Amino acid sequence: MTASAPRTSVLFVCVHNAGRSQMGAAFLSHLAGDRIEVRSAGSAPAESVNPSVVEAMKEVGIDISARTPKILTPQAVRSSDVVITMGCGDACPVFPGKRYLDWQLDDPAGQGVDAVRPIRDAVEQRVRGLLAELGIPATA
Repeated sequence: MTASAPRTSVLFVCVHNAGRSQMGAAFLSHLAGDRIEVRSAGSAPAESVNPSVVEAMKEVGIDISARTPKILTPQAVRSSDVVITMGCGDACPVFPGKRYLDWQLDDPAGQGVDAVRPIRDAVEQRVRGLLAELGIPATA
């Protein structure tokens, strides 16, 4: 019996707007399946997901209504192969030798699902780029 190769572990961090980390984690889970271990974190655990984020993700066929971000801890960063910060790099613990990617995203004017859509589309494009970089074909 052969041991399977360890999965790449990716942590999405957006301290001030946890919806972004939820979107990143949801897209990566959706497009990579169980080939990558995916987590998200914010400054505090959320009781529920932002309804506008849920609605925008449902438009592209991804249900994140039950997904809540976890609290950001040094252990979460340490145990991840790739840490993706989304506009909050200063708040994320930094460890030498750890691979960090900083995904800056513009904040559109307005609120609700209309404001979330451009962020959602940018996050999906970056997630697809990450999968290509890792040599993992997207499932959708």
